[in-house]
Formats: sequence, C-alpha cells, structure tokens
Amino acid sequence: MQIDEELTLKKLETFLAFMRSGNLSKAAAELNTSNVSVHRAIHSLESALRCPLFKHEGRNLIPLESAYVLEEKAQKLVQDVLETVRQTREAAGFSAERFKLGALYSLTVKTVPQLIMGLKLRRSELNIDLILGSNIDLFYKLKNMELDAILVSLNESVGHDPDCAQLPLFADDIFLAAPADSPFAQQAEVDLSDLRDATFITLTQGFATHQDGNRVFQQAGFEPKVAMQVNDIFTLLSMVNSGVGYALLPGRVGMVYESRVKLVPLQARYHLQQHIGVVFLKAKERDPNLLALLAECRMYSLKHPS
Repeated sequence: MQIDEELTLKKLETFLAFMRSGNLSKAAAELNTSNVSVHRAIHSLESALRCPLFKHEGRNLIPLESAYVLEEKAQKLVQDVLETVRQTREAAGFSAERFKLGALYSLTVKTVPQLIMGLKLRRSELNIDLILGSNIDLFYKLKNMELDAILVSLNESVGHDPDCAQLPLFADDIFLAAPADSPFAQQAEVDLSDLRDATFITLTQGFATHQDGNRVFQQAGFEPKVAMQVNDIFTLLSMVNSGVGYALLPGRVGMVYESRVKLVPLQARYHLQQHIGVVFLKAKERDPNLLALLAECRMYSLKHPS
C-alpha cells in the first residue's frame, strides 16, 4: 500500500487542532488560518485516507471511531517527526541542547569564564561542555565535528582552512616567567640571551606557547636547557613557582601565582604576540548556539582591543 501524496503532516496537524477544539473557528484561530482552510484540510485528509472521519450533523462535524484512532496515532507520529528533526539537527550540531567548546588551558583564567557567563545569559537553557587541550588537538577535534567552536591561538596550526572561519579576540605578549626571588624578577625588561645557561620548563609540542617559545629562543640565538615538558600551563606555573626553572608564557596567566611568579617583559628585539580568537566550521555558522557565542566574542574583543 502506497501513501497518498495528499496525506501530509500539515494536514494531520490541522486535524489534531480540530480534534482538540472540536470547533472549526477555534482550530482556525489556533493555527492562524481560516475556517475554510481547516475544513478543506480535513476533507482532503478523508480523501487521502479513502474513508470518512466525521459525520455531518447540521453544520457540525462529529468524529467517527476512525477519527479517534487517527487522532491517537497521529499525535505519536507528529511527536516522533519533531523528535527526529531535533535529533537530526543535534547530530549536525545545530541548536543542540549541549554546546561543546574547546579552549586552551591558559584561557580559563579569565577569557573562558567571561564568555561562558555571557553565553548562558543569552541562552540559559544551553548546557556547555568545556574541553581543554592544545591548539593542534582542539583543531583536530573541531574538524572531526567533536567540538562546536574552539578558542585558540590563530597561528599556522589552525591556518586558513577553507572549511573554517575565525574571529580574533585579542593579542597577548610573551613574557619571561620567573620565581619572585629570581634576580631577573625585578628587572624592567630582560635580555633573554642572559639566560642561555638557565633551566627552562616548556609545554609539550602542539601547544601554541611551545611553538612561540621556540621562535623567541631562535631570536635569542640559543637552544634552551629544558628540564621538563608538561601538558598544561598551570603545572608549568607551579614548577616555576617551585624554582624548577624559567618559562616563556603569555601575559594572560599573570594573575596565577601573582605574588610568587613574575612575568617580566622581554626586550623589544624578542617581542612576540599570540593572537587569540575563536575558530568554527563555516557549515555551522548559522547555528543559533554558535551565533550567540560569536556575539559574546565580539563584545569581548571590543572591551579588550589589541
């Protein structure tokens, strides 16, 4: 048995509205249409089903047993279709109830909390999953649609991928992180070449700060003595605080261990900035959740001009 092309979900919705109200005028008002349109939809539905649904008593339509059977089944059918649409859109990342945001560890000090607070004000029903990692790991997850957007350094690891779009947030200088009792901690600026014999701690490869640090060391003309590599910037700061070694870090982490770890500016010849921004797939650029995040990012960038 083939489904008649006249049997549509829209007509079933009209039929259900009439069954709820029992009145053409009330059904028409609910659907914001005319009495004639409701009557025509019901008549067309009977033609498509090839059986009567109502009997006429004067100007009234009285439901038959067939109408009650259709009402029960149609309610479930319409609900199933709505749920199917919701799940399909959610699988594609559109208007999902959860938003998966990736970010660098260092951005959790200030930027990420502010953006999430703003996003929750815009979309209070939204549940946000925060996934932390390196530039390379987060970009890989974005490309594989495991994340909806990422807050990262806009360097060559994210590049200019044709499938992605970027929105800059702010620029951040690279500093020397030194223990508060270090002789370098009180300097107005430091010549990095003076630390060629010092011990350093770095992040592992894949992190933007690791790559930026390598560039600064190249400008200083030496290969650093690396005591250890760690997987997050807060462990790195703890090691610096404990006197294990020095590090090159972005200024945004300055408030962590503020009294015990000093961020000392580098001399102008070693000057290097990280450009932080949000990266997302162009295929999702009309998703309401993403649009809300981008609106917050624009507000944030206006308050933190580079």
